[in-house]
Amino acid sequence: MSVIVDIVQGLGGIFLSLINVYIWVLIATALMSFINPDPYNPIVQFLYRITNPVYALVKRYIRTDFGGLDLAPLFIIIGLQVLIVVFSSLLYSIH
Repeated sequence: MSVIVDIVQGLGGIFLSLINVYIWVLIATALMSFINPDPYNPIVQFLYRITNPVYALVKRYIRTDFGGLDLAPLFIIIGLQVLIVVFSSLLYSIH
């Protein structure tokens, strides 16, 4: 039984790490919006492709434009941080 718990906790740790990486991708994309990078750069295209669907989902349900400043990345990061806290507490409470 403890082998299964160890596997679940290991997979959960990988999932939490992926969420943390995605948070850093969101931060990088938000910072790039201030410098207006080359839209034909493959790295910029990749970052936009993995963040724009989440931005569109949040913007569909929440007003994120306040005074010309788009706060969608902030709302997403806060939501992901809440998910990390809840998931990690559930993950490490199993024995």
